[in-house]
Formats: sequence, C-alpha cells, structure tokens
Amino acid sequence: MASIGFNYKLSLKILGSLLLAESFFLLTALGIEIIYAEGSTAGFITAICTSTFSGTAFLFAGKNAPTEIGKREGFVIVTGIWILFTLIGLLPFRIGGNIPDFTNAFFETMSGFTTTGASILDNIEQQPHSILFWRSLTQWIGGLGIIVIMLAILPLFGITGTQLFAAESDAPAKDKIHPKASETAKRLFLIYVALTIVETFLLKAAGMNWFDAACHSFTTIATGGFSTKQDSIAYWNSPTIEYITIFFMIFSGVNFSLYYFLITLKGKKIFKNEELKYYFLILLVFTVLITTSNLIAVSDNDFSQKQTWEFFEKTGRESLFMVSSIMTTTGYTAYDYMRWMPFTWIMLLILMISGASSGSTSGGIKLVRVVLVFKFCYYEFKRMIHPNAVFPMRYNGHIVRNEVIARIVAFALLYCILIMLGILVLSFTGLGFIESVSGMIACLSDVGSGLGEFGHSGSFVVIPPFTKWFLSFVMLVGRLELFTVLLLFTPAFWKR
Repeated sequence: MASIGFNYKLSLKILGSLLLAESFFLLTALGIEIIYAEGSTAGFITAICTSTFSGTAFLFAGKNAPTEIGKREGFVIVTGIWILFTLIGLLPFRIGGNIPDFTNAFFETMSGFTTTGASILDNIEQQPHSILFWRSLTQWIGGLGIIVIMLAILPLFGITGTQLFAAESDAPAKDKIHPKASETAKRLFLIYVALTIVETFLLKAAGMNWFDAACHSFTTIATGGFSTKQDSIAYWNSPTIEYITIFFMIFSGVNFSLYYFLITLKGKKIFKNEELKYYFLILLVFTVLITTSNLIAVSDNDFSQKQTWEFFEKTGRESLFMVSSIMTTTGYTAYDYMRWMPFTWIMLLILMISGASSGSTSGGIKLVRVVLVFKFCYYEFKRMIHPNAVFPMRYNGHIVRNEVIARIVAFALLYCILIMLGILVLSFTGLGFIESVSGMIACLSDVGSGLGEFGHSGSFVVIPPFTKWFLSFVMLVGRLELFTVLLLFTPAFWKR
C-alpha cells in the first residue's frame, strides 16, 4: 500500500467512515439484546467499541487527505472493508460464546456479509435473538453492497466514490439512473429499504412474528438465505409464506435500476432490457423442467392418493421455490431436494453458476455476461460461415465494444477455472465429490446451499479448518466478482 502514488490517507479515511457505519448497525443489534436480555451484551459492546475506536483512528489518520480516488485505492478499500467488517462483526459471535471457535466465527460472518448463507450452525433455534438478528443484518448490509450503501453519505466527507462503485460491482452494462454515483446509491438504497419493509409486513400477515418477519426480509431482499430456523422456510409449512418468499426472491434478482425506471415511468427501458427477458424465461423453463422431472419421479400409487390439483400445485410450488432460491443465489430451502432425481441437481448447479441479473443482490456470473457470451459464440459461427461480413454485437439496442466482450469472456473463463481449481482443493482436503463440486460452486456464486452434506438443513461445521478459510476467501472473491480481489495479488497492480 505504500507504493508510489497510492493515496493511503484517503483510503484510511474512507475505511474509518465505513467502520463508524458498522458501529451504527451493531447498535441496532445491541438494542435487540437489551429487549430480550439473553446474555450477549458483552460481545456487542466490545464490537461497537472496537469499530468506533478503529473508525475514529482511521479518520484521524486520513485527515486532510486528497479527495481524488483512483482504481487502486477503490479495489483496496472495497476488499479491505469486507475483511474489516468481518473481523469486527465476528466479535458478538465469539465473545458471547455462541461460536467460540475463531475460524467458525470468521466463516459465519464472512458468509453473512458476502450474502452467501453457508452456515456452520446446526443449532440455530438455540441462538439468542440478538445473534440471529445480527446474523441476518450482516446479509442485509452486504446485500446491496457495503460500498453502495456508504456512497450515499461519502459526499459528507468531501469524497467522490465513482471508483468505489466500479470496484464493488464489476458487472457490465450498468443502467445509469444518475450521473453522480452518490445519487445513484441513494436511490438504490431507498428502493432496497422499501422492499424490505413491504416484505416484513407481508410475512407478518402470513403468520410469522415480527422478529422472524424482519430477519427473513433482511435475508430475502439481500438474497442471502440465513434463517432463524434450522429448517429454513420449511419450518412454517405455509404455502402463503412460501409464495411471498418466492415473489421477493425473484424480484430481488432483478436489476434494481429497473425499479427506479418503473417509478419514474420510463417503461421503455424495462421492456427493452434483454437481461430481464432472459431472466424470466430461464426461471420459467427451469421450473417447468424440474416440475416435470418431479412428476415423473412420483410413483403411480403416490399420485393416485392425492387430488390432482393439490398435487400439481404443491409440486410446481416446490420446483418454483427452489429454482427461485438457487438462481437468485438466496439459498433458502423449503424442501429436501436431495430426494429429487439427479437430473434436477444438475439443473440447480447450472442456476448457481449463472445467477440472476446484474445490478441485483444476487451472485453468480450474472445473466448479462451469460447472454453476451452466448451471443459472442453465435456471432463467431456466423463469421466462420461469412468471413468477410461484419456482424456488430448488440445488447439492449447498443453495440457492444470488442474490449467489453473480451473482458466478459475472460471473466467467464476465469470463473470456470476457479471452480475447477477449487474442486481440486476441496477434494484434496477430504470432501466427497458431490460436496467438493457443489461446495465450491455454492461459495463462489454466494449461494450457500449445496448438495450432499451441504443440502437441506445441512451445515459446513464438519469441514476442516483449512477448508473453511479457503471457502471464506472464495466467498469474498465471488462477492466482489473476481477481479477486485485477485488483482491485488498481481505485481502490475501496485506499479505506477
């Protein structure tokens, strides 16, 4: 960081302001602890003091810093804040004795802030309310992006945050809703809050108490998947709750910019959005395929014992729930999908990798990249047949530059390479084949739920410590879309 030209004072200043924001969020969790008085006060007070002291010290160290921020500072700040938030955010778990092992506490907290939802807890109902609230809140904080939330108040410190916005989300074809990154962040954040509030009221009306409704709204809108119950959404055994959850999972996988265009009556931008069309098309096709597979798998005796409408509705709802949960990388489970045919497991793995829309809270490669990669392949076939013809690639009516295509193809290729390397590492640590494949994909795509031992009601508690640290790093890399983290390990990044 001390290399020539690196604005370390501004970096410390921004990190300090973000840590003070974490103190505020920790205070809300402390409020829950005061209400329920379940013995976790010391952990939250320690975390608040640590975050406040560190943030103040960083702000003091960054006093009178130049306000210009470059790409290097942006990448370092974005990666650094996720690690700092995790190191401080694990204190309530560890000091309170709820997750006494440091490795497990780090894994759980990193899984929260990256909205992965992979958990080491196998006794969720026994946890204090404040811990469950903080666990859900970490996902809500990380869902829209710590940096995107913070961009709304960075101008108070005289800082422009365009480079932070670019570093936090590297997906192509962003829909600009305002020339200033801070104004964009404010609008996205307000939409994020509004969706959370609406879902909370609906879940309460459907049968959850206020606490469970708020926690599940946090993790649904953030597409994180942490639940206050070991059986996740299946605990309530309520079709109404499942349909509400399905609705908000699906619409949390939509580019949040489109909501702003809807509010401002710019409908053309919505209807012309190719990614949105493919998103709903894939949701529909995969739901139909998995529903059909599950219908075929049912024996004749089981089918005859049920009323036709009830049977089809339940089977379709199960399939739609899991497709929505996996594609949006939420990771909720309402059914034991390991009882389904292996065909459906492959379908779910494909959805884990693709993810939902760019500009949403979901993980994965993102559909805009998937669409452009397939378009690139299609146009390459056409060029082979007509070598002298010119076929400009278009997306949403605009020509896509060659350098953008090259970067997207590189991203997709790197994503696949990391999956293969990760599978080798996980299998070397003793995990089975299914667990190695699904564990790597689930953590890199920030899904959380996997196959085998990582499936319905399963946890990551039994995996070796090294594997937990490796997957924690994988979750961070996946959440920050590969390049943001991996660039820090290249010598060229630190040169002038």
